[in-house]
Amino acid sequence: MNSADSQHVADSLKRIGYSSTPRLHDADVVVVNTCVVRQSAEDKAVGKLGALKQWKREKPGRTIALMGCMVGVNPSPTLTGRFPYVDVFMPPSESVPLINYLQRDHINPASQELEASLTLRRFGVQDNVTEAKPVETSEGRSVTAFVPVVYGCSHACSFCIIPYRRGIERSRSLEVIRDEVANRVALGCREVTLLGQIVDRYGYDWLGPLGHSERVPVHMGQAMAGVPDLADLLYAIHDIPDLWRIRFLTSHPLYMSDRILYAVRDLPKVCEHIEIPVQAGNNEVLGRMRRGYTNEEYRSLVDHIRTVIPACSINTDIIVGFCGETDDQFEDTFELLRDLRLDKAHIARYSPRPGTFSDRRMEDDVTDFQKRERHQRLEALMHDVCLEHNQSLLGESQEILIEKRHKGKWMGRNRQNKLVFVEAEQNLAGRMVMAQISWAGPWSMQGRLIGVLDGPSQ
Repeated sequence: MNSADSQHVADSLKRIGYSSTPRLHDADVVVVNTCVVRQSAEDKAVGKLGALKQWKREKPGRTIALMGCMVGVNPSPTLTGRFPYVDVFMPPSESVPLINYLQRDHINPASQELEASLTLRRFGVQDNVTEAKPVETSEGRSVTAFVPVVYGCSHACSFCIIPYRRGIERSRSLEVIRDEVANRVALGCREVTLLGQIVDRYGYDWLGPLGHSERVPVHMGQAMAGVPDLADLLYAIHDIPDLWRIRFLTSHPLYMSDRILYAVRDLPKVCEHIEIPVQAGNNEVLGRMRRGYTNEEYRSLVDHIRTVIPACSINTDIIVGFCGETDDQFEDTFELLRDLRLDKAHIARYSPRPGTFSDRRMEDDVTDFQKRERHQRLEALMHDVCLEHNQSLLGESQEILIEKRHKGKWMGRNRQNKLVFVEAEQNLAGRMVMAQISWAGPWSMQGRLIGVLDGPSQ
């Protein structure tokens, strides 16, 4: 989502005459886009801001903008006092404050006030704000693009800061999303990833209070009452010419309906790859996390996905050391990953986020040593599982969409979102190729070029 937000800001800046530069010394404007999901991410942002103080001192006319979840819907006086050398504080997904600041000598004050009002409004209601179209850049065309379809979140897991910093859940209209995807494709994009904090809740906010309930998932296989869901959205963009691949993330186990799974199965452009975080494998921990499902229900869902879409890769997220997690409760998480043998697990150590329910009402009582030990055990397990998955592809031909050149090889991904490097002298950027897997490690593979395709093989 931050990558999508950064691209939106870049498009907006280019429309008023700015261009990007890889050299900090040459820049007039620096935007620091932040994440505060974990303390380490916030510390990194603070360090980057500190490093920019000297850059600003050298030329006081330079502009520093801070955006994202560190700012939230409204910047706090504490934040503005902590970083007085920052010129603009921007909510997530919003470029208006920076554009207004840079054009402050030319903006009608009444117009500026109206735009500021709209900026705040979009964090409380459905997003109807007209957004800047993507623009072609001098840096070259992007092969892949992230397209937000749901802003914010209303599920309110006990550990999560997102609802407090990105606002309530707001689905963008199907027509606006389709237009953005079509515009990206017209500029050379061949793969889009539809984004949402809970992407399979797309359209739920249009159902009113019922849609915001965290325990009222759509019944398997049924459409929502008169409003589009994620399956409808996948169908709506599938026929866009020259769009080769469609992905979506991140999903939630409660809202993964059969309609979505059947769309993945039946639509050739939709890749067989689902990100569906479990977070923990113990039912008591899941209850404290307010996830709304059990270990057994998650296992059943994974089995169901694999039945409907046999070739599907399934990734998950895990938090170790959540409040009150005992050694035995952690073992349930270890056994879950060992048994399900998912394609990838993003593993993080729990860190309290100020203002969340777990921070206010629970004790962070798992020691740092225990968190690190549990983290290392899961990483070692997933190293072996991922290696096993990738080595099963040795000798097979895979359809790879090449994204860019990386360390002398062409880097791309197969339909299951696995990283593959291909050696070739010709320029393969933005091309679809067939490659035979010749080497496999746990995190990437290498392939021998078989041929270049005009588009997807399906």
